[in-house]
Amino acid sequence: MNDIDNEGHQKSNNIITATELKSNLGTYLDYVIDNNEVVITKNGKKAVRLTPYLTDSDRYFLIKEKALDYQYGGKKVSYEEFREIYEKSDMRMEFINGEIVLLSSPSIIHQEISGNLYVGFKEYLKGKGCKVFYAPFDVHFRKEGFKDPDVMQPDLLVACDVAETTDEKGRYMGTPVLVVEILSPSTRSKDMVDKLNTYMISGVREFWIVDPDQEIIVVYGFKDLDIDLFRTYRKQETVRSYWFPDLEVSGTLIFP
Repeated sequence: MNDIDNEGHQKSNNIITATELKSNLGTYLDYVIDNNEVVITKNGKKAVRLTPYLTDSDRYFLIKEKALDYQYGGKKVSYEEFREIYEKSDMRMEFINGEIVLLSSPSIIHQEISGNLYVGFKEYLKGKGCKVFYAPFDVHFRKEGFKDPDVMQPDLLVACDVAETTDEKGRYMGTPVLVVEILSPSTRSKDMVDKLNTYMISGVREFWIVDPDQEIIVVYGFKDLDIDLFRTYRKQETVRSYWFPDLEVSGTLIFP
């Protein structure tokens, strides 16, 4: 988020002085109207915050979400601290590389793709001893060489060790065979870098990245905690699983 200085140049943050506001009132109002916010200081102290106009109900939910984000988002904590915070919160959270990541609600197309894949996986897995689950579903990924696991909620996962790895509270504590992440603008880099690395070194066998914008699916196959194979499929093609030799899903059935 950038601001404008007295010469009309962008500033590196959204904090300005009262003098700057007086000199460029119209510019800052336009900036706030474009769904940004500005904090005004007076005598070196934060005094006023300018935000876009919201209805009372919208403002309530925005303030609640931002308060939680300021409190938790990007915060470095231990695995034990994360579990304590998570138990007391009603927000969806992940714990990646010692950092809390807040999850936003999925889009309509995200849900359609997830539903289509779930139906395809469920039909294939009948009688095979494995189960498919969809988010929100916590998985504790224990990475080779790391003390603390990452805790994530894959969009879809296939697990074949449910019976032997479910704890006394009914929580799944095993390692999925196949994991699917559906990209969104806010999760693209995290899903393609951080999560790829976590899945690879925690024993996951296969990772699908679904890109709704480009309508492609990238399939990674892992062996010995490294990438053994990856292939990109387009909507017009049939996606073939790396780990399950006879699992095939038509791209036209995945994308709505």
